[in-house]
Amino acid sequence: MKHFDLSGKIAIVTGVLGKLGATWCDALLEAGATVVGIDLPAAKLSPSFSDIQNRYGSSRLQLYRGDIGDRTFLIETRDRILSEVGTPAILVNNAGIDQPPGPAKTYLLEDVPIEVCRQVFEVNILGAFQVTQIFGSAMVKAGRGSIINIGSLYASVSPDVRLYEHLDCNPPFLKPPAYGASKAALINLTKYFATHWGPSGVRVNALSPGGVLGGQDEEFKRKFCDRVPLGRMATLDDLRGPLVFLASDASAYVNGIELKVDGGFTAW
Repeated sequence: MKHFDLSGKIAIVTGVLGKLGATWCDALLEAGATVVGIDLPAAKLSPSFSDIQNRYGSSRLQLYRGDIGDRTFLIETRDRILSEVGTPAILVNNAGIDQPPGPAKTYLLEDVPIEVCRQVFEVNILGAFQVTQIFGSAMVKAGRGSIINIGSLYASVSPDVRLYEHLDCNPPFLKPPAYGASKAALINLTKYFATHWGPSGVRVNALSPGGVLGGQDEEFKRKFCDRVPLGRMATLDDLRGPLVFLASDASAYVNGIELKVDGGFTAW
């Protein structure tokens, strides 16, 4: 089990106050890493993140506020981490824009504004690209590191509109078309960096979760679980092991892959 040990390693997690951010942090911390989280200045401090910081202390889990679209901020943050914390060995590109099922702003497919799509791509793919450039370059210089891009089952398949037909929305709810497209692009970007930086000792992989339990209505959960060979949605605990595997020396010869953690959803 020593190959899973992250003691002494420094990890960066973007979008740390989002739905999955605290799960990634907790998994890395439990494995021994020191974690620096990054999120927007306006992002609310989640109870789960606060709980983890209380358990591990601010020296093991820090929070830096800024926009991953701001290159100057990222460079300053990298240099600050190098000076005050150390050279990062793990990067989790978790920041992203998604729209969960529900009565939020919806559009007919032919009316989806290009601005909505542009914003998704700017964060989900261009933001991840820029973060990888800036923090990954420090890993390349050090000659080691693991970069993990958080994908989605919708990088592989299109959302099934039948899962959402029962929702009371007008127009009917659509999973944003740019979301899956941006995650598919992220998978390709993963392979691109993996081939370029592998010779320098930096591995780049993707972890693509399936549907994760989180307050969905009962009808959605029933229909979704009917589409999963394992017959259930993912729990947050289901994601911890795969992340630590990719972050640690347990995956020392794993590079350029997409690890799907979706209960078999994309197997049929």
